Amino acid sequence: MEGNIIRILRVLADYQFGKGAGKALFPKVCRIQFSSTGRIRQIFDGDKRIATLKADTGFFSLGIEGARRLHAFFEYPRLRVVVKNEVSDAILKGGNVFAKHVVDVDRNIKANDEVLIVNENDELLGTGKAKLSAAEMLEFD
Repeated sequence: MEGNIIRILRVLADYQFGKGAGKALFPKVCRIQFSSTGRIRQIFDGDKRIATLKADTGFFSLGIEGARRLHAFFEYPRLRVVVKNEVSDAILKGGNVFAKHVVDVDRNIKANDEVLIVNENDELLGTGKAKLSAAEMLEFD
């Protein structure tokens, strides 16, 4: 049964993030936490949360471990929102990214996509949900 669940998770991840993301995110053996109704909620590798499967959308919300895996798997600029180096510390402390801090972005990002937040050196700072499309991020101040 668990092998089937991993296959399903991988297919969903490939759909959401791109080909190969499923294998990059989910090892053959994961710890899966289910909701009280029996639905998949969170996926862990040991004690590290890889992702949460959102019940309302059927899409993943990445944990920092999942973001690390996708950052290592996909080449720049895939899935990335690049912010000025000068705001790196604020982002690492949990701050929000504002359009005025964005210097580059994967042009395929749409509003509501899960994204990787990196600095100008492509160092992973965090993960989040885009509120704007790529074009809007670069346009707005």
